Amino acid sequence: MDGGRMRTLRFGIVGCFAFLAALTLGVGVASADAATIVALGASNTYGKGVARNQAYPAQLEAILRAKGLNVRIVNAGINGDTTEGMLQRLDRAVPNGTRAVILQPGGNDRRKGSPDRTADIQSRLSARGITVIMLANGMLHGLPHQPDGVHLTPEGYHMLAEQLASQVSGAIGR
Repeated sequence: MDGGRMRTLRFGIVGCFAFLAALTLGVGVASADAATIVALGASNTYGKGVARNQAYPAQLEAILRAKGLNVRIVNAGINGDTTEGMLQRLDRAVPNGTRAVILQPGGNDRRKGSPDRTADIQSRLSARGITVIMLANGMLHGLPHQPDGVHLTPEGYHMLAEQLASQVSGAIGR
């Protein structure tokens, strides 16, 4: 074989192994028919203070895929967001076809003197036939927090994702 054909063969084999590794690890291989779940919330949904793959939505997706579920978790968390802000961006953040929304209102409404619009968000999602899974602030108590005492550590986000896994599985019918 000449050098060009050998390089092509080598890159083809490397590419094949990379694809198989991605399938095995569940990395970026959600199919078009994957159930879309949107994590809507503030900084503890966004994953303030940790890498994107350590926030609970990314860890939850990995846990559910490891259990054989074809899911895609969209992280629609924004640091400092209020429920008013979530309501205003709801239609952009939650596309048609979304199976469930994990709603984490956070504590910014109280801190910023903003009205609590959680019920309005729930009502609009229910009207669209989307299951709402509430992530109450109480679920964060007892989990490992960063030094600020507000945001979770990577381990804390993993523990939260484990807690949510059964609720999300039930919401998508498995």
